[in-house]
Amino acid sequence: MRRVLIVEDIAETRAWLAGIVTAAFPEARIDTAATLRKARPLAATGYDLALIDLGLPDGSGLTLLREIREAQDPVLCVVTTVMADDATVVAALSAGADGYLLKEYPAEVLTRQLGQLGLGLPALSPAIARRIMEHFRFTGPAAPEARLTEREAEVLGLIGRGLRNAEVAAQLEIAESTVAGYIKAVYRKLGISSRAEAAWHAARMGLQRRDEKGRP
Repeated sequence: MRRVLIVEDIAETRAWLAGIVTAAFPEARIDTAATLRKARPLAATGYDLALIDLGLPDGSGLTLLREIREAQDPVLCVVTTVMADDATVVAALSAGADGYLLKEYPAEVLTRQLGQLGLGLPALSPAIARRIMEHFRFTGPAAPEARLTEREAEVLGLIGRGLRNAEVAAQLEIAESTVAGYIKAVYRKLGISSRAEAAWHAARMGLQRRDEKGRP
């Protein structure tokens, strides 16, 4: 990694993360930002890696992550946070995060996880990796009869990105009641009952990064 951006509002934590990045990638040039406003113009200049905190003074780091993905920048984006609830993890992965690191872990653990990016592996804190494995071990693979139609997959991809029913309807140019019917069918086929679970499956199936027309 030649250029790394750290987006973190607490000065001490920025310095701590910079030390971790230096340990993982000794040759990296590191830039930092404490807010979304300051991070946006920096991110536009092109980085190999961005470490993004979620709780920033002027908004969520997920906003920056989504903007980077929508711009189709090749930068690797790793969330660095203290938030480990399912909804937040799902939102980050669905937004296209390449890793999710909890700041509660020792520096040497985070250094090792970051270093895995160079091997093409996601940077996941052990607790997050375990929860992902447990989730899919519990749900298991979808049975052949549970395969989604093309339209159902489109709807799953859109709700996996956090869109509301009305937004999905507007994007696909169908009635909101029709969207609700597709969601019901998707939930039945996948054996799920919440949007958080839907986002897991959308990420698993590679649907969360489809464009506005539902194409890969």
